[in-house]
Amino acid sequence: MSRSNSLRLYVISRLLLAPLMIWTITTVVFLLMRATPGDPVDALLGSRAPEAAKALMRTKLGLDQPLPKQYLDYLGDLLSFNLGSSLASQGQTVWQIIGDHFPATVELTLCGMIIAAAVGLTVGSIAASRPNTVFDAGGRVFGIVTYAVPMYWFGMILQLVFSVQLGWFPIGTRFPLSQIAPAGPTGLYLLDSLLHGDLAQFGTTVYYLALPSLTLGILISGVFERIVRVNLRQTLKADYVEAARARGISEFRIITAHALKNAMIPVITILGLTFASLLGGAVLTEVTFSWPGLANRLYEAISQRDYPVVQGLMVFFAAIVALVSIAIDILNAYVDPRIRY
Repeated sequence: MSRSNSLRLYVISRLLLAPLMIWTITTVVFLLMRATPGDPVDALLGSRAPEAAKALMRTKLGLDQPLPKQYLDYLGDLLSFNLGSSLASQGQTVWQIIGDHFPATVELTLCGMIIAAAVGLTVGSIAASRPNTVFDAGGRVFGIVTYAVPMYWFGMILQLVFSVQLGWFPIGTRFPLSQIAPAGPTGLYLLDSLLHGDLAQFGTTVYYLALPSLTLGILISGVFERIVRVNLRQTLKADYVEAARARGISEFRIITAHALKNAMIPVITILGLTFASLLGGAVLTEVTFSWPGLANRLYEAISQRDYPVVQGLMVFFAAIVALVSIAIDILNAYVDPRIRY
């Protein structure tokens, strides 16, 4: 089989698996939401509401139908890209919730990933280039500690020190309520403020992003540090690296111009998957910092037993993870034909 045909079959197989993965996730979420204790009607109307009002609300929401009927209706809505409307926020669709809150999550995740990549790459490279030294031991400790520390605890400590005691950074929110937030087509305050040339708004956005993105970035950087350290150490033992040393090339140039490029291949894979998962998994960071992102909105929907919002957001996050995973697999298959299986 030729290389192009092999790549084509691999791409088709990955594309066919994506709907199956999304369907599995949505089905599990659908069943779990209805298996957990509590009644969404009680959450909407209160437990002391008249039974007639509760029955009318259940009929309106379709909760009086048998579970298979609810499931089939749910799948039918998904096939027509209808994610439903919020039970708690009457009239607000799930797509409107995504449009309002997703840019905040993307901005926080991007800034966190930039910090994580910069810190992890730097610490991992230093540790790998100096094996069996205090730098190597420090890199190991850094990777273990940042991986083990709970994100909500680390975020609260940063707020306690830098916001409460020192007063250097604000607590909560994305932009001061007393000021007009940047307006633009993207919803990303950093980008929109730059598009309008408003450096004051840009600086304020960075100021409010600092602590949440540092919390997310530092704790995620441990993952990249460990991957970079292990792969770079193996790469530095390769024959072409020894040949470069024999030609008198400096160790810094060997690492930056030769070894690090090959060691970065698995790092890029992890980077893409981590970014996709963080878009839906930064719940603890957003809740800790009262960040108005989509993950925080998902947490609120779970607390309110808002079925359509929870199910719709989970479908949205699952689709993002599936698409990013497919893109990374295809990219890796194009670069390295050995992984086409």
